[in-house]
Amino acid sequence: MLGVSEMTIRRDISSCDGVFRYLGGYIVKCHDSSQNSFYVFDRERESHIENKRMACELAASFIEPRDTIFIDCGTTMPHLARRIASDWRVTVVCFSLNIANVICKIPNTTLIMLGGVYQPSSASFSSAEALEMLRTIGINKAFLSAGGIDPTHGASCSNFHEVPIKQEAIHRAVQKYLVVDSSKIGKVRPAFFAGLDEFDAVVIDRDISPENRELLTNDSFRLVTD
Repeated sequence: MLGVSEMTIRRDISSCDGVFRYLGGYIVKCHDSSQNSFYVFDRERESHIENKRMACELAASFIEPRDTIFIDCGTTMPHLARRIASDWRVTVVCFSLNIANVICKIPNTTLIMLGGVYQPSSASFSSAEALEMLRTIGINKAFLSAGGIDPTHGASCSNFHEVPIKQEAIHRAVQKYLVVDSSKIGKVRPAFFAGLDEFDAVVIDRDISPENRELLTNDSFRLVTD
């Protein structure tokens, strides 16, 4: 099933102290179950699905054939990845397993995976080498996700290891889009990564309330909801 030797399997299982998961073609070590990071990620993946789809449908309209795009980690971005057409022939840069698993199945699409240490809390990878690699890539458009957005406190997420990659992608990209569902408005997570004025547009599903629409009306960025 894994396509490797029995000795490799034995070595991987041994290095995990007998506690492991089969994940995306690899054997990876489990964190302590009390941390419940897989549960939190899975729970978030099943929340506000239709709103995430709507936001990503809008975001996909900004992708042009032969673009090089960065797609962030999280549970919203797979909905964007699934909207990439094979005849667009785009190059996708990502650092998360759930995005890579979608992109690698799309014909005529080039996948650049930024690797490192696997972080179960967001199914993503982190390393200094990934940052160095990202700095060598020209990106037309970056699509960022967030756990919370606020007019004063900007865009934030729950995991500090994501921040350097997100910030470098924003720095490298010609155009930057923040893609979130409307439930994220007014929330502030512990890891700040960008002010809203650093994005060309904030893309949100059409279920945004009139109050929140007014809250996010700003001359420094475009609000895209429909």
